[in-house]
Amino acid sequence: MAYAGLNAERLTRAGAELADEVGFDQVTVSELARRFDVKVASLYSHVKNSQDLRTRIALLALEELADRAAEALAGRSAKDALAALANVYRDYAREHPGRYAAAQLRLDPEAAAASAGVRHARMTRAILRGYDLTEPDQTHAVRLLGSVFHGYVSLEMGGGFSHSAPDTQETWSRILDALDALLRNWPER
Repeated sequence: MAYAGLNAERLTRAGAELADEVGFDQVTVSELARRFDVKVASLYSHVKNSQDLRTRIALLALEELADRAAEALAGRSAKDALAALANVYRDYAREHPGRYAAAQLRLDPEAAAASAGVRHARMTRAILRGYDLTEPDQTHAVRLLGSVFHGYVSLEMGGGFSHSAPDTQETWSRILDALDALLRNWPER
């Protein structure tokens, strides 16, 4: 029996749920068609192909993350804002591992420019203004923060820290302290 009311948004949300269940790399139009008990061809009127579906899921994840980050950052500055943003990424990855992986998908330049990724960059730069960083140091710091946040989360999610003490939360807190200290004492060129 075919599901009535299928559209691109509904398929994207179902694809995001599928990503959280089985992993983003396993999301295909074929698998989604099985979930809805419809023929694959019936989904192609809503999504072009699996890459289009994956891009839509990535855009959804970026939007969800940006909304959470904006809420978490409201009224915060400096270290409080830094920790709030970092915790949004970490918490989202724990709650939605497939969507988090989708948010890392490399988008074509046009999709990237129109995505919530732009909001993420603006929020990160707003935090860095609290540390009196200007260009090009701001760009270097954005890259550093992204590398640390996403690197730590990826290693933690992959079990890379599960075999030794101390607890990963303690390490996370120390990393945020170290980043705050580094940003307050950014090296002069």
